[in-house]
Amino acid sequence: MKRFIKKVGEPSLYHCKITDWPAEERPREKLMSRGANSMTDAELLAILIRAGAGSITAVDVAKKLLKDYRSLDNIMARSIQELRQYKGLGVAKSVTLVAAFELGRRASSVRLSDKMQISSPEDVVRRFMPLLRDMKQEVFKALLLDSANHLLNDVTISVGILNSSLVHPREVFRHAILEPAAGVILVHNHPSGNPEPSSEDITITRQVIEAGKIMGIPVHDHIIIAIDKFTSFAERGLL
Repeated sequence: MKRFIKKVGEPSLYHCKITDWPAEERPREKLMSRGANSMTDAELLAILIRAGAGSITAVDVAKKLLKDYRSLDNIMARSIQELRQYKGLGVAKSVTLVAAFELGRRASSVRLSDKMQISSPEDVVRRFMPLLRDMKQEVFKALLLDSANHLLNDVTISVGILNSSLVHPREVFRHAILEPAAGVILVHNHPSGNPEPSSEDITITRQVIEAGKIMGIPVHDHIIIAIDKFTSFAERGLL
């Protein structure tokens, strides 16, 4: 029986440009004919990537990303600089991917109406975890509430290493007074994935609470989001 022996450097018989694939199997055509739900993660990424490089197809690039990072969540956390290291991904394609991932995060953050009511830490986590979980730096936010705990606005107080000099109570309550807010919830992320409050977290929270007492604007909670976990100061009895 004659065997096929592939020569070194010879292109695979099964590797060809996407334009040479059967029309119904090309990612764009497949999405149009069968819908997005029928697509694999690699095929959806390939549509955003558009084209590969040389003999490498957009699907090959997508599969390489999924192989290296093991999940879409991990790919979504990559920076433009990290993505552009891949053959077939230049600046423009990397920017496209990062923009698409950010749109997905915003959509999944459950942006309800401006009058969203917050009645538990889970309400806060459901809205803000998709936005904060992949951040490489600590982001400190103040959620401004009305007297019925409806969310009036969320403001970013600081970005970077969290310390009491960056998160000053006056910044929190300057926004609260302008809104005006009847209450405040503090939220920040731990990029490390550890949801335990640090000593600095506790110090900052106490400073803001004391300032809130003077201003007559209570701090209802401080929530730490750590990738897929969270800690509520209120539930821990730390307020």
